[in-house]
Amino acid sequence: MKYCAIASGSNGNCYYIAKDDSAILIDAGINSKHIHLRMYNLGIIPTQIKAIFITHEHSDHIRGLSVFAKKYNLPVYITKGSYEGSRLHLPSHLVNIIAPDEEVEIGGLKIYGIPKYHDAKEPCSFLVSDGVHNIGVLTDIGRPCENVQHVIQHSDILLLESNYDEDMLHTGRYSYFLKNRISSGWGHLSNRVAVELFNQYKTDRLKHLILTHLSGENNTVDLVHATFEPHCEHIKLHVATRYQETELFDITQILNKQTVSSPTVCLG
Repeated sequence: MKYCAIASGSNGNCYYIAKDDSAILIDAGINSKHIHLRMYNLGIIPTQIKAIFITHEHSDHIRGLSVFAKKYNLPVYITKGSYEGSRLHLPSHLVNIIAPDEEVEIGGLKIYGIPKYHDAKEPCSFLVSDGVHNIGVLTDIGRPCENVQHVIQHSDILLLESNYDEDMLHTGRYSYFLKNRISSGWGHLSNRVAVELFNQYKTDRLKHLILTHLSGENNTVDLVHATFEPHCEHIKLHVATRYQETELFDITQILNKQTVSSPTVCLG
């Protein structure tokens, strides 16, 4: 399996996971032009994509969906609530309505829906498996629940939201309403809550952690890295940023590596 963050942050999210000749996207939250540019940088051929899975209807997760899906005639898997909330008008033959906890098979990949708390109409995260290894993609988590805990416990690779620093949010320029929305238990995970969740439920099978969906206003790469680094002695650590894609990782190389080097920041 290969995987990367094509885009990650409060301004746009798009994640790539592939097994042999089958590849999927989770979300398409940057415009189609930039999805193409970032794929080109990674050597990803757009026609390798077989399907797009959408976590929820917020614009930073669907901004490029319509153009990209129609260009390549790609099936879109999305919950009924998310599709209705998106106000997208995709061709009906591309729309596949799924339950938040549904299982879908695309080539050699099985994609499991993970219901979660978030201020959207019917959101879900996803766990992607090839039957041997699991990649969990957990963003836009209002608060930890048993579903999220279960994904962390069973992931070999984990992409986990670490959205905001609590002090930066509370002293920042956001309105009271927006601050409350973010921290209410229906918005996002703070750095503190994310690392507590990670420490409580990670297992020895977890080999690579990528921190994702950082706020541009209320977080920094350095803060996130400093928060998690002491807890990743035997886990490869990257922090995805909004500015560029991460590298394209190969799960075989990650899992077969006998000595894990010092955690690093991936500016992507």
